[in-house]
Amino acid sequence: MQIYLPIAEMSVNVFVILGLGGAVGFMSGLFGVGGGFLMTPLLIFLGVPPTVAVGTEANQIVASSVSGVLAHWRRGNVDVRMGLILTLGGFVGSTLGVYLFRWLRGLGQIDLVISLCYIVFLGIVGALMLVESIQALLASRRNGGAVAVRKKHQHGWMHGLPLKMRFRRSQLYISAIIPATIGLFVGILAALMGVGGGFIMVPAMIYLLGMPTSVVVGTSLFQIIFVTANATFLQSTMNHTVDVVLALLLLLGGVVGAQVGARFGVKLKGEQLRSLLALMVLGVCLKLLFDMVTVPNELFAVGTGGKH
Repeated sequence: MQIYLPIAEMSVNVFVILGLGGAVGFMSGLFGVGGGFLMTPLLIFLGVPPTVAVGTEANQIVASSVSGVLAHWRRGNVDVRMGLILTLGGFVGSTLGVYLFRWLRGLGQIDLVISLCYIVFLGIVGALMLVESIQALLASRRNGGAVAVRKKHQHGWMHGLPLKMRFRRSQLYISAIIPATIGLFVGILAALMGVGGGFIMVPAMIYLLGMPTSVVVGTSLFQIIFVTANATFLQSTMNHTVDVVLALLLLLGGVVGAQVGARFGVKLKGEQLRSLLALMVLGVCLKLLFDMVTVPNELFAVGTGGKH
C-alpha cells in the first residue's frame, strides 16, 4: 500500500516503513542507541532526500527511545543524574548543530556533509568497538567464562577537573565537565546526522567514563529522548525538514520494536552486545562508502539538493 509523503514529495510503501521502524526500535532497546545511524541511511537508500531523512528520523528516535527507557527503568538500569548532565550538554550541542545544518544547507553542501560524517564516525567507532569486544570475548574464554573486571577509580587527567559529582548508580565520582562535553558533541551529531548519538555515546560512557554496560544502555536512551526532541523541534521550525506522515509511520513500528529489543538485551552479555553493535555500525559505513565510490554522480548531485 502506497502513501504520499508531503515534505519528502514522494510515495512509499507503508509496510516497508513500518518494518524499518520496528527494526530500528528493536536495536534501540537492545543496544541503547537511537538507531538513527542505520535508519537515516536506509531512508536515503529508499530515495528520501537526506535533509528530510535527518530531520524526520530525529523525531522517530524520540518515541523508540521513550519505549526503551521505560523497559530499562523498570529494571533499575538508568542513572538519572548522569543522564541529566549528558542532556544538558546535548541541548546546547543540538541547538548549535541545527544552526550549522541550516548554514551548510544554504551553501548546498549539507547532503555531502551528512554522508561524509556517517562514513568517518561509523568507521572509526565501529572498528574500535569491534576490536575491543573481540579482545574481551577472547579474554573471557581464556579465563573460563569470567569477564575481566574493568579497573575503577584510576587516577588520570579527568580526576583533576573541577565540579566533581557522585553518580551512585554508575559507581563513579568524576567531574560533571566530562559527561557534559560528551553530551555537547553528541548533540551536534544528532542535529547534523539525524541520530540519537548512541553509537558515540555508548562507547564513550563505557570506555571514557567507565560506566557499567548494564547502566549505559538505559542512561543513553534517557538522554537521547530530550536531545533528539530538541533537535526535532528546531529542525521543524527552522529548516522545515520534518515529514510528519513519515515520522508517524516510523513511530508506530519503533515503539513496538524497542520493547522487544529490551527483553532480548537482558539475555546477552555486554561483550556480545558491543560486538553486534560494532558489526551493525561497520556494515552501514561500508554500504555508504560503497555507494559513494561506485555512484560518483551523486557527489555532484548532492550539492544542488539542499533546497526545495
